[in-house]
Amino acid sequence: MEPLKISELTEHFKLHNFTPLVNTEETLVTEADINRLALQLTGFFDYFQETRIQLIGRVESSYLTTVDAEAKKTVYKKLFSYNIPCIIFTRDIEPEEELLRIAAEHKVPILGTSLATSAFVVELINYLNEYFAPSITVHGVLVDIYGEGVLITGESGIGKSEAALELVRRGHRLVADDAVTIKRINDTTLVGSAPSVTKYLLEVRGIGIIDVQMLFGAESVLESQNIDLVIKLSEWNGKTEYDRIGLKDDYTEFLGNKVVCQSLPIRPGRNIAAICEVAAVNHRQKKMGYNAAEELYRRVQDNTDKE
Repeated sequence: MEPLKISELTEHFKLHNFTPLVNTEETLVTEADINRLALQLTGFFDYFQETRIQLIGRVESSYLTTVDAEAKKTVYKKLFSYNIPCIIFTRDIEPEEELLRIAAEHKVPILGTSLATSAFVVELINYLNEYFAPSITVHGVLVDIYGEGVLITGESGIGKSEAALELVRRGHRLVADDAVTIKRINDTTLVGSAPSVTKYLLEVRGIGIIDVQMLFGAESVLESQNIDLVIKLSEWNGKTEYDRIGLKDDYTEFLGNKVVCQSLPIRPGRNIAAICEVAAVNHRQKKMGYNAAEELYRRVQDNTDKE
């Protein structure tokens, strides 16, 4: 993953730039973590995480008002001798002129936000974790169906995009067609999105490229979505024994995370969009604790015991 430009961070969070002469295009963030300046402001720099984004909130700012000017100047010079990417002040706190002067000398951006420190920390960490998350690109279609992120895979030309088009017509939302970028946010969460080049575009064989957002409206697309279920389309094979009960879930793996995968054979007359809808709802039911296959098995067992 490429480093994050401070200019991108500033734009995303609408941060105020107190050092406009510092080039934020060239200043980079290289890790998905932050450091709240505390002991460093007292002059203790052992184990200082200098490569992280540095934060100053109300507590740190209040402490600085109790320190005499000469001591603060010494701390600032020591602080900016490290290779820090930037400092962000929260709660609309105004940094003092001496800090801004020394920061400008060392070409370190000083930024500000009106958000409370705790709220901003949560948003910033989530943003950094997603930006720096390991990612891969897979061939498929990602659709949001009743809130479930369904990744439809299969051989080229098997009907993935046509199924997605019908799902959009039914009121569901397209995330990505053809190429899906998958990011591993944590041990349980995979998030899918479209590359910027193909965002909201859908290829329909015989028609060509269509813009789903322009044709069906803003409510028909979604920028990103968790991947909850994978549906693998395949040509119907009469010699293959397909699962008819669904007692056991199969899984596929992306970036070390397992996702439930259901194989769906294609043959004339099967409504793929409708089956995808049912699969999504059924998967949600299972997550909520109800499994129709297990209920059938229980009924059969109860009936056998009675006999």
